Parts: sequence; C-alpha cells; structure tokens
Amino acid sequence: MKYLHTMVRVANLEQSLAFYRDALGLEVCRTKDYPEGKFSLIYLAAPNDHEAQIELTYNWGQNDYTEGRNFGHIAYEVDDIYELCTRLQQQGVTINRPPRDGHMAFVRSPDGISIELLQRGEAKPIIEPWKSMPNIGSW
Repeated sequence: MKYLHTMVRVANLEQSLAFYRDALGLEVCRTKDYPEGKFSLIYLAAPNDHEAQIELTYNWGQNDYTEGRNFGHIAYEVDDIYELCTRLQQQGVTINRPPRDGHMAFVRSPDGISIELLQRGEAKPIIEPWKSMPNIGSW
C-alpha cells in the first residue's frame, strides 16, 4: 500500500487556496475541473515532497458544510483491489462502494472515516461479483 492523499471539502476555493498555498506554502501539484459533476479538485503538497498530498474538493455553489462534513476521505493505492476487497470482506468489513470499475472502492473505518482504495496503474478487468454488487450505505 502507498498513502496517496487526504480529501477536504472547501466552501470557498479562493480563501482555501490563499490559506493552503499562499499562507502555508503548499504547492499546487495538479487541478481538474469536472463541469458535468460541478466540482473541482486541487491537489497540493509540501515543496519537494509531493508524495503526501491534500486534495481540496470544491463543489460549485455549495458552501454550507456542517461541522465535520468538510473531511472527505483518506486514499490508498493498492496492488490488487479485488484481492484487498475480498480480504476486507472476509474480516467483516462492508464494501460501501464496490470496485465495479476495477479501479476504485470505498470502505469505512470503525469510526466512520471513509477510506478510498485505488488500483495501482490501469484498472483491472471488470469481473463478478464486483461488477453487479450494489453500493451499501454512504462513503
């Protein structure tokens, strides 16, 4: 496993960039706008250390997050998403968002923290039982 990033939802993108980038001195690693989903992702990291990143998620026009709702998830890149999800299930962990696409899954920690699992490299071929497995709860 490799730690990738921590996601935080932000209510005001310009204020958040002024804090994370300008005040804290983090560097913008990459940005991506998703017009169809009406959100933007901005990844920042400490200078000379882009291994551990923070992902700012700005949902266009939404600025009313309740306390704690602004924290999104912790993400890990894994060698074999199907193998890991099978092992998690065997240990009693609910797969909230199964890896139907061979690339991404979500589970929750015992404290309710959302954990995103991302397949290293290209997505794996889409297979059952994952292909038909529904979402359970929220992530």
